[in-house]
Amino acid sequence: QNDIYEWSRDHRVHHKYSETDADPHNARRGFFFSHIGWLFVRKHRDVIEKGRKLDFSDLLDDPVVRFQRKYYKSSVVLMCFVIPTLVPWYLWGESLWNAYFLASILRYTISLNVTWLVNSAAHMYGNRPYDKYINPRQNTLVTLGAIGEGFHNYHHTFPFDYSASELGLKFNPTTWFIDFMFWLGLVTDRKQAPKEMIQARKERTGDGSA
Repeated sequence: QNDIYEWSRDHRVHHKYSETDADPHNARRGFFFSHIGWLFVRKHRDVIEKGRKLDFSDLLDDPVVRFQRKYYKSSVVLMCFVIPTLVPWYLWGESLWNAYFLASILRYTISLNVTWLVNSAAHMYGNRPYDKYINPRQNTLVTLGAIGEGFHNYHHTFPFDYSASELGLKFNPTTWFIDFMFWLGLVTDRKQAPKEMIQARKERTGDGSA
């Protein structure tokens, strides 16, 4: 899904200019474009021009981001294709052919498409209990497939909230993972929207579905 820097850069531009020509995967250009088409065409000039106005210095100041960016291509080959192929072949005698096409290619294809549904389906189908004036929606199927990332109306209404959902304890394994990392001392400064803020926003701009 590209290195940390590129992913975070595109995500910030997406939030800043959501559903405009400056949005890398603008859902107003259709399901196919927002799902996968945006990866096959040149970025709209607005994405580049307006993206340059945002500050990404905090990303480049992070040694982990710099390290991963430097070795990204080799790490992808190793972690995404080589190891998933060799593990089933070596540990339980799977053929290299099956291991490569199932554990590597099929797994990668499914995980990518489920992730891309956050950009496409979760911007088109579902309810909007927090802000009915924006495109992103709460999509149960995307939530299940993307392990908690389908609470998209919430995420765009409160983008600073680390859990990306109001109901993280019900089904949001992504939030559970971050909480576990916090417990280990590897995560700090988790930000959350106060319940009073959430309720007030529901009453002011929500579609009444919550």
